[in-house]
Amino acid sequence: MTVERTAVSTVAGLMALAARTAPKAKGEDAILVRVSEGKELASLAEAMNAFGSAHNISFFLRDAKNIAASDACVIIGAKGDMPVGVNCGACGFGSCAELAKEAKKRTIRGTPFAGPNCAMRMTDLGIAIGSAVKTAQIHNVDNRIMYSAGTAAVELGLLGKTCTVAYAIPLSARGKNMFFDRQV
Repeated sequence: MTVERTAVSTVAGLMALAARTAPKAKGEDAILVRVSEGKELASLAEAMNAFGSAHNISFFLRDAKNIAASDACVIIGAKGDMPVGVNCGACGFGSCAELAKEAKKRTIRGTPFAGPNCAMRMTDLGIAIGSAVKTAQIHNVDNRIMYSAGTAAVELGLLGKTCTVAYAIPLSARGKNMFFDRQV
């Protein structure tokens, strides 16, 4: 392992820490975090290729190449169907109890992410992702937030059965940032 890969692995752990300790609604933690490296990155890339091919979404195929070439990947998701309990209505339901009831009815997804989701849990997810990428930036690790890799992570169950939405942040330490100037 090169010194750069060792550093990227260390920063991935710091990013997971940043996501875990990010502020959350009512101080309740519904965030799920995992660091993937090695063979698991290959499996994630394969799942992205399969999803992209099955749904004719070319950017999944492009992003899969980035995942396969990454040094590590931080995956951050949320238990979005775990309502906060403030009845804000942002989810489209009149109460958190209604959201929870509808979420229990869900059987087959057919979509990349499972819904309905609590808007505050989705906000928590965004804050956790922002905290993680800020940590990568502070340590000069190239990264990119990927919906596509998050979709594959949910499909593979990398964050468990309770994860309804996830995003992935692949990491790289090269002479040039591989996550930009990409061909579609």
